[in-house]
Amino acid sequence: MDAYELRKPDRIPIRLNFGYMLARLGGISNRELDNNPAVAQELLEKWTQYFAPDMASGLTSFVSAVSVMLGDRQTRWPGYGLPDDKPMQYVEDEYMKAEDYDAFLDDPTDFALRTFLPRTYENLEGLAKLPRLSVLVAGYPMFGALAMALANPALAASLQALARMAKFQSERILQMRKEAERMAALGFPSGIGYGMGAFGLAPFDFMSDTLRGMRGIFLDMHRRPEKLLAAEEKARRISAEAAIESCRQTGGKFVFIPLHRGSDGFMSLKQFEKFYWPQLKGLVNDLVDAGLVPALFYEGVWNERLHYLRELPKGKTAGHFQSTDISKLKETAGDVLSISGCFPVSLLQAGPEEKVREQTKRYCEILGRNGGFIMAANSSMDECDPRFVKVWVDATREYGGY
Repeated sequence: MDAYELRKPDRIPIRLNFGYMLARLGGISNRELDNNPAVAQELLEKWTQYFAPDMASGLTSFVSAVSVMLGDRQTRWPGYGLPDDKPMQYVEDEYMKAEDYDAFLDDPTDFALRTFLPRTYENLEGLAKLPRLSVLVAGYPMFGALAMALANPALAASLQALARMAKFQSERILQMRKEAERMAALGFPSGIGYGMGAFGLAPFDFMSDTLRGMRGIFLDMHRRPEKLLAAEEKARRISAEAAIESCRQTGGKFVFIPLHRGSDGFMSLKQFEKFYWPQLKGLVNDLVDAGLVPALFYEGVWNERLHYLRELPKGKTAGHFQSTDISKLKETAGDVLSISGCFPVSLLQAGPEEKVREQTKRYCEILGRNGGFIMAANSSMDECDPRFVKVWVDATREYGGY
């Protein structure tokens, strides 16, 4: 917490997010790791004690069960659309069509229930048979129409699928909390056990990731910019309200926000200033005002955009970075937000050992200066070589003292 709050701890802490690397360490397939939480937890505890980082996590909540239950068309998982030894993949498409903007802007909830979910989940196609639920504000006379709709077999099957999913998720969340408690008892807090409370999306990414897709959203910036901006405002409120409510229920403080389309090269700075940054900054401020800590993953390269980060509330956000220049990052934003990540997984995959140690020392000296830094890999550790990960952790302890 000292590092998160821009203070100088005794030494630089290091966080490991094992992911599917645990499958290779345990000699099992990604599918088995994904489908057997007890084995996954056993492997996480075993290898966390071996590597001895300061924080560690495994697959956490990102497992295939919900996708399989609902017939998810947007994701592929080991054993569900992919070979057993492959990592999860997302299938991007225009799940919201350009002509759907008016429906989304008029009533996002109705659009989600009766259009988006039936379009993206095979086992929720029956939700398209629902009447527009806003008619229920008229009271008792409208329940007849709802009752008739609920008698439809396709709708009943979809509601049953949602009930099964809800039961699984509620049980899984309780199990995750117990697993986090076990990790904390061993001396290794995990994300969910260390204040991680919710997931959020930047408004532009909200509209791009699961709705319009990259192709669609970039056309929208030119063909229907005002509708896109109006939709982003809706998305900001939806994302903020959902994150705040989730944290209220879990007691967590951190809201993880991956930034998928905001990095250098995706759009010009002029477009960034119109379509991306103001809406993201608005979401961050909403969460900070609610007493939460936005934990943003600055994917890609943010060299041209670092100066915008100085507009964020000082000491109120956490930033995980992928490929941004570390010297520029520390100089520009090191006194505004805590920094984690940055260390290239390519070194942890291929080495050599001398290079891993050399770069660890360099990252400690540059990013660790005056505190506020947590050592972590810059992206997925799925394919990392355990030998080099051990070298990296040990070198961080050696070079990370203050």
